[in-house]
Amino acid sequence: MFSKYSLLFILVFSFFGYAQVDSTYIKKLQKLQKFQLKAYGVVNYYNFDWDTDLDRRNAFDTERLNIYLYYDFTDKIQFKTEIEFEHGGTGVTMELDKFEEFGEFETELEAGGEVKIDQLNILFKYKPWLNFRAGRVRLYIGNASKLDVSTDYFTGQRSSMESALLPNGWYENGIELLGDLGKNKTFSYKAYLVNGLSSTGFTSANWIKRGHQQRFETINAENLAIAGRFDYNLPNKGYIGISGYHGGSNKNRTKPDRLENVNGAVSLADFHFNMEQKNWKLNGMVLYGNLQNSDKISSANRNLPNALNVKRTPVAKNALGYYIEGGYDLLSLNKKRTNRQLFLFGRYDYYDSMYKTKGVILDSPRWERSVITFGANYFITPHVVLKTHYAINSLGANTVDRNGNLIGNKERTFLIGMAFDFSTK
Repeated sequence: MFSKYSLLFILVFSFFGYAQVDSTYIKKLQKLQKFQLKAYGVVNYYNFDWDTDLDRRNAFDTERLNIYLYYDFTDKIQFKTEIEFEHGGTGVTMELDKFEEFGEFETELEAGGEVKIDQLNILFKYKPWLNFRAGRVRLYIGNASKLDVSTDYFTGQRSSMESALLPNGWYENGIELLGDLGKNKTFSYKAYLVNGLSSTGFTSANWIKRGHQQRFETINAENLAIAGRFDYNLPNKGYIGISGYHGGSNKNRTKPDRLENVNGAVSLADFHFNMEQKNWKLNGMVLYGNLQNSDKISSANRNLPNALNVKRTPVAKNALGYYIEGGYDLLSLNKKRTNRQLFLFGRYDYYDSMYKTKGVILDSPRWERSVITFGANYFITPHVVLKTHYAINSLGANTVDRNGNLIGNKERTFLIGMAFDFSTK
């Protein structure tokens, strides 16, 4: 009799013990499912042959590692952050130098890159056509913001035109409205209210790009900006659309100065498209921008202190740029299909950061640039790609060396790189 009750006790205890373990496992699994991790990275080798910089050395660059972390508080509320490690990250170490007379501690800079939080926001989901995001958000202007992952674009770096005229990875602090419209998400839109740029960073070579305030601990928001995007969505990752931006910049200068009551509004608009099929890809963009009182901003920037570390070069009233890029998968001609692809591609960029000037500011032809790029992408898997390209950048005027001699206007760059991306879902 004792053995029967003992056996029954053991069976009941085992059942509840198993149920407890199984319940704990399920809870942990459910908690893990609330997290999602995405990442992409780029490593490039550059070989330079530049008329404009004869001493420029060949280089390796661990260009970036971007990590996205998502957490679902509920089905309707999602946290998102993006952490970017640029050029190998940055670090400082301390070590003991035993060969000094008394044994001294030394501090050394281990890496000259950068670690920064690009995005930090919370998405509130209401309806497919109406959602709300608040915090540090990405501004989806042009193509680079949409085709951001390193396996999405052909070259080792993004479009020369976009990289020259707009902030790389344009992130600002504020709010965003977003949603999809129509059956099967035919249309999508984004609308922003964010902090504006600072006109202290505007330059001849890059127009308003360096007006991004990310180098400061806090962001001035005396001038706000509005921005928006509207796309007609095509199959795969395709889309055709427009985007725009308008916001003041003078009240966000590092310190109040004589430009505080001068309007320094930045306005820009673009038309962009991206078409993708199994065997080919085609994308392009046109960008036009206007800066109010560019002559007064140029005059004020000449007197900025050295410690601010800005270029202090004149800035144009208008900037113009466009590019078109296409590629074809040669391996698609092989009847034995695999998940590997070999794209041959070409791209043409044109951009002029001094397209039109105002007042006494001279239109320097040097900043009218055109770039021809061609190369190949070999996708070992859909998420790992080997890249190579050759680019010829032609400046609008010959460069003058230290002795006043003309030395040409071509910047030739050969690149070999590797890119990858992955996601836990």
